[in-house]
Amino acid sequence: MRQLALPLSPPGEPTLENFVPGANAELLARLRALLEGRLAESVLYLWGAPGSGRTHLLRACARAARAVADDVETLDEPAQIALLGAIDAARAEGGTVLAAGAAPPAQLPLRADVRSRLAWGLVYEVKPLDDEQRAAYLRAEGARRGLRVGDEVVRYLLAHARRDLPTLVALMERLDRTALERQRPLTLALVREALRTLA
Repeated sequence: MRQLALPLSPPGEPTLENFVPGANAELLARLRALLEGRLAESVLYLWGAPGSGRTHLLRACARAARAVADDVETLDEPAQIALLGAIDAARAEGGTVLAAGAAPPAQLPLRADVRSRLAWGLVYEVKPLDDEQRAAYLRAEGARRGLRVGDEVVRYLLAHARRDLPTLVALMERLDRTALERQRPLTLALVREALRTLA
């Protein structure tokens, strides 16, 4: 008999506190300073590959500040001109514009004046987690969900699944649901079975 799994452990809203920092401690300190009104720069630009966490950070800051933070690659011409105005206003009035994209400012497919203004302030690459940090995340997320995630499970997941954090988050949700439905602990056999159903 299978137990019906209800979504009891939904992922939390993105915050700076639930971001797994890895090699991004300095960036997190700057973002906290931004939210506390202590950042002196008029532009803070984040870039990184998909899955690095830049969207998490952008949403966390926008939510905490009840403001809009731009993912610049989606901006059309009028929005790019509005961004220029926002950066100029931030410089004149002492505010900060937070923006993000997949590449450094010089490599963005935007107007030259937008690229140069984004490069005026602080530019941070959001660095993805290394394997040790991914393993720590898997164990911590398992503990949050009441699952024991053993070393063999961690090694298997890192060897057989995509390693970006959004994928690992989705996998932990799936494994939590599967373990609950089957009323079994999170063993390597259960993980293999769950991953086969995803293929």
